[in-house]
Amino acid sequence: MSNNFFVFLLGLILIISCQDNLIRDKQKETIFYLIRHAEKDRSAPDNKDPILTSEGIKRANHWASYFDTIQLNSIYSTDYIRTKQTIFPVSELKQITPKIYSVDELDINQFITSNQGKRVLISGHSNTTPTMVNKLIGESKYSDMLDSDNKSLYIVNIINSKAEVEIRSVPLKNMNN
Repeated sequence: MSNNFFVFLLGLILIISCQDNLIRDKQKETIFYLIRHAEKDRSAPDNKDPILTSEGIKRANHWASYFDTIQLNSIYSTDYIRTKQTIFPVSELKQITPKIYSVDELDINQFITSNQGKRVLISGHSNTTPTMVNKLIGESKYSDMLDSDNKSLYIVNIINSKAEVEIRSVPLKNMNN
């Protein structure tokens, strides 16, 4: 009987220690969600900081629906109207004030460290979004997005300093409604 108790106790200790390791590993997981701004107004080609079109507003709201059940801790945007408008519905939904960033001025190591263990949404552009992904993974793997691509979602998952990237297409449903 005491031998069975010893085996039971040993098994219980093993299970608890494994769960503790899983919890610690989960805490080290960092996920960055990177999107390009939604459709911008192209009616004035000289305007360097255009607003979103009505389709762009629909897409921004669609991103809010997409991220509704996803925990976010921080939201970043470049300092342009279209990127801020794109993440506005998400930031309102999550009650997170967006932070402004510049991919060219960013200390990537400090950025990763300050967001360790968090879920972060980043709004950028056709050139800065892949550049940011490349910086996060430490290699030049992704080139500029097509100018017509407003539906790609890059998910960079970093666990114990190892990064993996998944690219999803998140199209608008019923775009004309």
